[in-house]
Amino acid sequence: MTFRLPIDDALPELLAALQRTPKAVLVAPPGAGKTTRVPLALLGAPWRKDGRIILIEPRRLAARASARRMAATLNEKVGETVGYRVRMDSAVSAKTRIEVVTEGVFTRMILDDPELSGIAAVLFDEFHERSLDGDFGLALALESAGVLREDLRILVMSATIDGARVASLLGNAPVVTSEGRAFPVETLHIPRDPTARIEDQTAAAIQQALREETGSLLVFLPGQAEIRRVAERLSGKVPATVDVAPLYGALTPAEQDRAIQPAPEGRRKVVLATSIAETSLTIEGVRVVIDAGYARVPKYEPATGLTRLETQRVSRAGADQRRGRAGRTEPGVCYRLWAEAQTGALQLFDRPEILEADLAGLALDLAAWGASDPATLAWLDPPPAAAYAEATALLRRLDALDDEGRITAEGKALARLPLHPRLAHMVHMAAAEGEAMLAAEIAVLIGEPGLGGDAVDLGQRLQRFRSDRSRRADDARVLARRFARQAGGKDEKSAAHADETAIGRHLARAYPDRIAQARGARGQFRLANGRGAMVEDAHALAGVPFLVVADVTGRAEASRIRLAARIDREDIEAVLAHQIETSDSLQVDGQSRSVRARRIRRLGALVLDETVIADPDPIAVAGLLADEAAKAGLDRLPWTKEQRALRHRSTYLHHTLGEHWPDLSEGSLAVTAGEWLAPQIIGKSRLDAIDADDLGRALDSLLPYALRRDMERLLPTHFDAPSGSRVPIDYGAENGPALEIRVQELFGLDRHPSIGGGKVPLLVVLLSPAHRPIQTTRDLPGFWRGSWKDVAKDLKGRYPKHFWPEDALSATATNRAKPRGT
Repeated sequence: MTFRLPIDDALPELLAALQRTPKAVLVAPPGAGKTTRVPLALLGAPWRKDGRIILIEPRRLAARASARRMAATLNEKVGETVGYRVRMDSAVSAKTRIEVVTEGVFTRMILDDPELSGIAAVLFDEFHERSLDGDFGLALALESAGVLREDLRILVMSATIDGARVASLLGNAPVVTSEGRAFPVETLHIPRDPTARIEDQTAAAIQQALREETGSLLVFLPGQAEIRRVAERLSGKVPATVDVAPLYGALTPAEQDRAIQPAPEGRRKVVLATSIAETSLTIEGVRVVIDAGYARVPKYEPATGLTRLETQRVSRAGADQRRGRAGRTEPGVCYRLWAEAQTGALQLFDRPEILEADLAGLALDLAAWGASDPATLAWLDPPPAAAYAEATALLRRLDALDDEGRITAEGKALARLPLHPRLAHMVHMAAAEGEAMLAAEIAVLIGEPGLGGDAVDLGQRLQRFRSDRSRRADDARVLARRFARQAGGKDEKSAAHADETAIGRHLARAYPDRIAQARGARGQFRLANGRGAMVEDAHALAGVPFLVVADVTGRAEASRIRLAARIDREDIEAVLAHQIETSDSLQVDGQSRSVRARRIRRLGALVLDETVIADPDPIAVAGLLADEAAKAGLDRLPWTKEQRALRHRSTYLHHTLGEHWPDLSEGSLAVTAGEWLAPQIIGKSRLDAIDADDLGRALDSLLPYALRRDMERLLPTHFDAPSGSRVPIDYGAENGPALEIRVQELFGLDRHPSIGGGKVPLLVVLLSPAHRPIQTTRDLPGFWRGSWKDVAKDLKGRYPKHFWPEDALSATATNRAKPRGT
């Protein structure tokens, strides 16, 4: 260590803390040197003895780079005292005492050996990134230390983190803090033009920085597409001494290493990077950072089982991390492409991945660990209950968990594969068919973006991968063979030309919920999970009837399929037979008002078959007709006048005398139409076929004879008028039972018409000879003695042919124009 870094001043305190207690937290800003200085300092700790130190990095790029830097510090090659292990690449030996690994590799290490034999310390670097594997790895390490390894040292290191909260999780561990970054960074703001594309503004800022500043540039962009477009805009527009280098996860290790190497003497470099370059990485010669202010992060949708990439504003902590890249080796400058006032509105920290991610892999690993309930482990943020339930439901569908949440034999087989449970299931099932290598190659292609190109057709990617002789492709083939062997496959060699239908068949086992069926316009598909997605109509896959979708981006109906394979209908039937459901569908046709019966076979939201049922269940048909009649309005059925009156009378008694009288109003009958109407219309298939006889039988069931007999006593259907007429009583009137009658027919009546043994007066609507209302009353004798004379005088002028006595009480009732003899 020939030059000092800020972390060096904190090392004595850190060493002393780890000598006293097995757990500690180190908070050190960007550029302090914690990643490469701390592991080397711990080599001489007495408690280490001959145990290895595991340094955990969130990203492969940082793992390789930090291992190389530490090895160079010791004047050694990587793989001697300091080595690394990442997916598809490793450099370790028997001499290795500091092993830099990615978070996923560490999770696999501790699941395979919970005691962490031969390991003295585990260091979690850049823990502020809060990846799912990082949180899970720490939870497992704390469990191991608490139960099996009291001597295991656990150190959590970060630049931007709530040290007190992490220390509490570690049992109130000591917090060691390092001083600030080595060099100051000036911050300049260039407010975004909302009408301009981010690529145009970023390219302009790069050209401005090249003119105004010296040294190389590190430019942060949301993703690979934006990096490519910015590179296109810079082509031919930067000085000849400037090299433009992309840096993102899908590049080969060699391409990534070229991006982070210092520019040759006399040249400058513009590194166009995703958030992969935010932490644990020093790019020599960079003293200028340009931050576009966005990051692309995965968001899991439990409802669809899909993880989509979402572009969002960088957090304040992330922006600080990016800014710190400019001051690693000398004073620097950071151009932020947003107004200074907007910084305060940024989210303080990135949202932990465990709150947004697909938790299927976590749930399987926890079950393999022996913890069916995640609450038994220590978490900074526990897995959300809904997402965890969705994950365990998927694992049960894969036969990986039993109904109690315990891991099954199949689950143990899947857990041995360092793959997402979906892909592990695919490879394991393929092994039984002698095609483990093909399925393993598919799994590697899905897990390694950019490998095999970017074709939408997985078959095309596979062919390109098989002809690729690069180091990355060779490493991927080695990894695929390892997966195939771990799944129980024999020593298989991949065929020169994979059967495209076989690719789809295997992929369907991983993604049964993403079987896609063509619909509507060319290139439009519906997935079994109900989501819509599309392929460009010019693409060959746009014209196939079925696909299996491995990757999709975007939202809802605007989703674009990024990776898929065609699949035959026969393979869907064979592979997913246990998930295909058959059901009978009955519908009422809106025009013919008749029932149509279909037998439908479905895979999730997809209709695979639909056939006409010639003889549907008559009881089910009657029930549907009854429900449809209720929806359309029961009063539209052909009730007779007498039936409607009966319903009104019963409903009136229900409201006045109690619930033992049935409520036969339309609203009440609609609720139970399937109970009272359906049994009377069995054998009918049209709404129009329901007749008054059916309704009469239904009323007989609703209103038995004994009740009808009581009803006739309490509520007569008609009023016997003094004139000799029988006038119907309206029990459905808005203001209670009503009697509409010509006034002459009540002459001489000195008591008010009533029902219920005289207890309920009728609302009497008195009519003129033309049957127009002239008076409404509930006190007929009072009307005769009161306003009748004035009413009679007026009516006599309008209806001179009729009898209008001054004293109605002494007159004789009549249903004629005038009584005989007058």
